[in-house]
Amino acid sequence: MADSGRTSRRGRPPVSEEQRGRQRLDISRHAVRLFAAQGVAATSGEQIARAAGVSERTLWRYFPTKESCVEPLLAKMLDAFRTVLHAWPPGAGLMEHLRAAYQPVPGSSSGGDVEAVLAVIRMTHDEPALRAAYLVLRERAEETFTEVLAARTGLPPEAFEVRVQAAAMNAVLKVAADEFARETAGRGITPEVLNAHREQLAHALGLVTRRLSGTDGD
Repeated sequence: MADSGRTSRRGRPPVSEEQRGRQRLDISRHAVRLFAAQGVAATSGEQIARAAGVSERTLWRYFPTKESCVEPLLAKMLDAFRTVLHAWPPGAGLMEHLRAAYQPVPGSSSGGDVEAVLAVIRMTHDEPALRAAYLVLRERAEETFTEVLAARTGLPPEAFEVRVQAAAMNAVLKVAADEFARETAGRGITPEVLNAHREQLAHALGLVTRRLSGTDGD
């Protein structure tokens, strides 16, 4: 008779979604470090897998291309904005809310992830494959902007005005992120630069959403 207890212990335990997310993010950090140090073309999937301490099979199971390895880090910045947008209190101005609550990459114990995200944004200007991954993530994020704006206006998400304002919000966030990356190149993130980024983003978004109920246009 087969030992059912022994059989049940065969193989590796299933990986949870939380563990999968942590591993993808760790791979992303190593990929960005290698891309920044030696360029995308000179970096192989094998090198990324070795640096992250995983097999190539695991790497390709998580990412279809080596360039797509940057997605988890880039998603952290987009998720940060989505989170603060969802927390926008009714009756409060968007500008004041962003000034008080927005962080480019919250939850990081150091500025490492912020620096890595900004490094990727800088590289997207010279690396078409990285830029493609970046723009795809931004397009997905726009769906959240549409949902939030629709709820604020009482209009359906497919309404032209809502979609236009969501697209404008997405464009503002992209330009502000590009400027933030440019301003921090070679000098790092200082409190002054971070505050200027937050203020610039808040002001520009206040302009494109000033017609929404509860926003401020100053």
